[in-house]
Amino acid sequence: MLEQILREIKNYFIREVWSGNFSIESGALDVDFLLDGQYFKIQGSIFNDGVYQYPASGLKDEEFEGEIWALAVPPSVISLAEEVTDWNTANDAVIKSPYTSESFGGYSYSKASSSSRGNGESAGVTWKSVFADKLNEWRKIRYESAIRRYDYMRDS
Repeated sequence: MLEQILREIKNYFIREVWSGNFSIESGALDVDFLLDGQYFKIQGSIFNDGVYQYPASGLKDEEFEGEIWALAVPPSVISLAEEVTDWNTANDAVIKSPYTSESFGGYSYSKASSSSRGNGESAGVTWKSVFADKLNEWRKIRYESAIRRYDYMRDS
């Protein structure tokens, strides 16, 4: 969920970007520029692109030429990711339901919906709409990864 949130807010909180050839052996990435507990993003891998926490395990072994972004994700964004995960878990059945309302006997139910997806189609309530105010606090207008990551480049 953290990666989805970082993508949604267009903010990966990049500290440094290391570019070069990297090796993942025995399911682990071993580099000297990440700290224990630090989040990082693998970019350019065939099997392991994504956001992880160091030391990451369970990765698929490979050698790749790409980038590793050292991130400095604020604790409040990590807490928000946990809150969104909890909300998704609690509302899973309602989110996946194809029905916006139903009634039987003396019972009636209507699922809330946000106004529109922009294409005239009704959009159900999602984590993005429920947490929009909290997400907006960290949102960037453009992708930091595409514009500013080169300010943080380091060769491996």
